[in-house]
Amino acid sequence: MQLATFLLVLEDFMLPCVTKKFLGFDCPGCGFQRSLSFLLQGNFEDAFHMYPAIFTIIPLFGFLLADAFFKIKYSNFITISLVVSTIILILGNYILKFI
Repeated sequence: MQLATFLLVLEDFMLPCVTKKFLGFDCPGCGFQRSLSFLLQGNFEDAFHMYPAIFTIIPLFGFLLADAFFKIKYSNFITISLVVSTIILILGNYILKFI
């Protein structure tokens, strides 16, 4: 019950997009907070539709954190692969918003 309450309260503290507020259009990061909220609620499909890069950003940060504490073989290749796939998903989603 406490987790459900936390998730409902979490949406009250989401930051507004400054780009959307002042310029009137989405930035490449628009949707990340809501996608993370959907992910925490277990709505994986909604999280993907809101911000597809969430599924590469979280493993990227997790891997970078693990790599800081442990020696991981091929860490440069894994890091570059996750960064490139994240950038492709962010830019692809951003372009599709305008089409």
